[in-house]
Amino acid sequence: MASAAPTSPISFGDLLRAFTRIGLLSFGGPAGQIALMHRELVDERQWIAEDDFLHALNFCHLLPGPEAQQLATWIGWRLHGWRGGLAAGLLFVIPGAAIILALSVLYAIAANLAWVEALFLGVKAAVLAIVVQALLRIAGRALDTGLKRALAAAAFAGLFFFDLPFPLIVLGSGVIGMVVASRRPDLLAIKPGAPARAMPERPWRTTFLSVATWGAVWAAPMAVIALTLGQDHVLWEIGAFFSQLAIVTFGGAYAVLAYMAQEAVQGFGWLRPGEMADGLGLAETTPGPLILVTQFVGYLAAFRAPEPFSPMMAGLMGAGLTTWVTFAPCFMWIFAFAPWIDRLGHAVRLKGGLAAVTAAVVGVIANLTAWFALHVLFGTVGQRQFGPLRLYWPDLASFDWRAGLLSVLAIALTFGLKWSVLRVLGAAALGGLILVLGF
Repeated sequence: MASAAPTSPISFGDLLRAFTRIGLLSFGGPAGQIALMHRELVDERQWIAEDDFLHALNFCHLLPGPEAQQLATWIGWRLHGWRGGLAAGLLFVIPGAAIILALSVLYAIAANLAWVEALFLGVKAAVLAIVVQALLRIAGRALDTGLKRALAAAAFAGLFFFDLPFPLIVLGSGVIGMVVASRRPDLLAIKPGAPARAMPERPWRTTFLSVATWGAVWAAPMAVIALTLGQDHVLWEIGAFFSQLAIVTFGGAYAVLAYMAQEAVQGFGWLRPGEMADGLGLAETTPGPLILVTQFVGYLAAFRAPEPFSPMMAGLMGAGLTTWVTFAPCFMWIFAFAPWIDRLGHAVRLKGGLAAVTAAVVGVIANLTAWFALHVLFGTVGQRQFGPLRLYWPDLASFDWRAGLLSVLAIALTFGLKWSVLRVLGAAALGGLILVLGF
């Protein structure tokens, strides 16, 4: 039975306390975070009606960025307007961001120590198992028609074999989905939209003010960097890259990790191969959105090219800038579209675009899985180009048997014993210490 909307006003203090608790306990990726919010806010406190919660969640899937954080922002907005949305969204992010920042600082300082390398050998193996699990879970849920399976296969081939731009894959899939939904929605398993609710007064005014305000918030640090450090500085590169990523982050963090890793390693040279898996391992063990792994990348990028700052100061600025340009757009989307959320959530074409993007994301995650597997299991991975066709070519002599053994262990614990993410990460990390250091 659907829960009812609250019958008495909810104080702002109650909202702060509830979302502080949610922010500290939001482990387990978006599925676990959404389940936690549902239990806390729909089942127990009954602040949001069941139908409203699910309707807003469906709409948040249409937006770029972490859907769980955007859902938290919408709930805060529904209960206390702008300040409620801002408070809820920030409290959902801040605990995890603070922990990731502290772990990034420690990682940069201790990266060359033998025990740290041994620890993260196991973490990489666990991350490979976690990504395989995410691929299978999302594929089982999303690929329920032949067209969706074709979109997933095309996305994988486009990225892995032809090195097509990630934004082109996402946006192209969305366009295909919208066109198909308008003519043959059954090919995407789209049901006819239900009648939308009445629009609030002056929605355009609210939308315009939200876009203008949050667009300025989003751009402010970039303007300061351009005026003081110039567009050749690493902080400008970090801000510009992660601003672009914030616009095309459909389908969750796993969907963009391969693109982000390839650009960070091969394009900008910010990270070494395998370090992205280290960052993802850190993000998996902390509360908050998984996309906070971007903070790890931003910290290391600025830490390693700090001039005119100290490495620590540059790293902190890089991490802060990355978090800013990643999450400022999330607030902009929610505050701009909140007045329209009931109407747009029923739009068949938008549902078709989302369904197609979700299907393509399965191919994107398959590309991520293959990319991670190659770089976790082999020390040297080259590339060979045959016209437009690009093939990865691992050096078989560089195969790391320890990584292979730990990967088998992590997969057995994940799929066979169905251990939690934290337990698998802990066991694999301990295995890395034992294999490398002998204790």
